[in-house]
Amino acid sequence: MRIIISPAKKMKKDLECLPVKQSPQYLEDSQILLSKLQSLSYEALKKIWQCSDAIARPNFENIKNFDSNNNLTPAIFSYQGIQYQMIAPHVFTDSEFDYIEEHLRILSGFYGIVKPFDGVKPYRLEMQAKLSVDKHKNLYDFWGKKLAESLMAETDFVLNLASKEYSKAVTAHLPKNFKVINCTFGQEINDNIKEKGTLVKIARGEMVRFLAENNISNTEDIKAFELSGFQFDSSRSDSHHYIFVK
Repeated sequence: MRIIISPAKKMKKDLECLPVKQSPQYLEDSQILLSKLQSLSYEALKKIWQCSDAIARPNFENIKNFDSNNNLTPAIFSYQGIQYQMIAPHVFTDSEFDYIEEHLRILSGFYGIVKPFDGVKPYRLEMQAKLSVDKHKNLYDFWGKKLAESLMAETDFVLNLASKEYSKAVTAHLPKNFKVINCTFGQEINDNIKEKGTLVKIARGEMVRFLAENNISNTEDIKAFELSGFQFDSSRSDSHHYIFVK
């Protein structure tokens, strides 16, 4: 089993946490993206980032001085945000770290796909960013089949906890017979299941922590997730779509 999750916009450098184990698998491709970003003007990057000057200016300086090889942070500690706060890696045991290093994969517009202890630097580049690189019209085209092929080389089953913007970079290239379980975390409103952004991020993070704490590797045990008031809804779920209702 491999679990895929989205990254977070907010990142930090932490040189006092656990050490980096390796470089991201597609670091050479990241260097191509870096060169492209470094060639662009401030205004062009701000348009790609779709953010305010207060956010764009430090990110512009970061890109111009980006060093992919030094002062790196393990990805699981670098990404911030609600999902990663709920994963809470700072309180993991050694066995739980071993679990996520084997099973968890973080999708990234800049790095492609990273393991929890891959060394990364803070960056700003969402998968859906309007960035053309060489003959590639956008990042989905740039990464192509690579991310899906990477996962298929490791496993025959993916648990998808990523957003649609990120998961489609993988699922669009998987064979129809490849097993993927998608998860919905929602509330029942007028007989319909509605997802709310913050609750979904909380649930995805808590699901990762639940899987690691219980060393889960089979589909049936995933259904036991009950954190934050969510429970598996067998009447609405099927073998490829698990629905948890709060």
